[in-house]
Amino acid sequence: MSATTTAVVTGASRGFGRAIAAALVDAGTAVVGIARGEQDLFAVRGQLGEPFTPVVGDATDEALAETILREHRPGLLVLNAGAVPPMAPLSEQTWESFSVPWHVDTRQAFVWTRAALRTPLAPGSVVVSISSGAALFGSPLSGGYAGANATVRQMRAYAAGESERADLGLRFVTLFPQMTPLGGVGAVGVAGYAALEGIDPETFAQRRAPLLTPEAVGAAVVEVAKDPSSDPELLVTGSGVRPVE
Repeated sequence: MSATTTAVVTGASRGFGRAIAAALVDAGTAVVGIARGEQDLFAVRGQLGEPFTPVVGDATDEALAETILREHRPGLLVLNAGAVPPMAPLSEQTWESFSVPWHVDTRQAFVWTRAALRTPLAPGSVVVSISSGAALFGSPLSGGYAGANATVRQMRAYAAGESERADLGLRFVTLFPQMTPLGGVGAVGVAGYAALEGIDPETFAQRRAPLLTPEAVGAAVVEVAKDPSSDPELLVTGSGVRPVE
């Protein structure tokens, strides 16, 4: 990616989103970061400086997505925003708790993917959706989280097909980071599954070594953005990045 390229990152105030923004700025990319938490978002601006433009807002807001894409015309769109799912067995969930990830993770991916197709972004632009390893392997304690992120995966395929039929020249990629205690959602997941097994989170996490770091997710996004031949679905683990089989 060139130094003049602009990227938009949703959920940019913490965790994977913050690391993705930092990696892109380090690569010479101007980043527009979207998040609801003003204090955390402006802390990112303090860390990254002028290449990072904070925009306080709800990533599920259709009008916001359309405005940001029209005004900034990004060459890269990273859809990372998501909610921390309530952790409980299915029998202890309510529909309200079970559906939380659908209203945030899936909705923000839908809103921005739709806007990217309808604007549309310039040919050659890349849309990277951050899904979850749970979309591939399940997650019985996190309600609708696995299903919500599996739908994020399907939307990539739908959007790629629409881009091809309309000759838009857009590239759509989905990353599936493995659960890690070094991420916000992952830390809650590790704690939940450790408690289920009656062990401490550190012991549970050691089974997953080497641990995935947010910085590794940021590096994966940078590599995908500059590699037009990258696979459209990639599993991101502490051991590296590989195509989803």
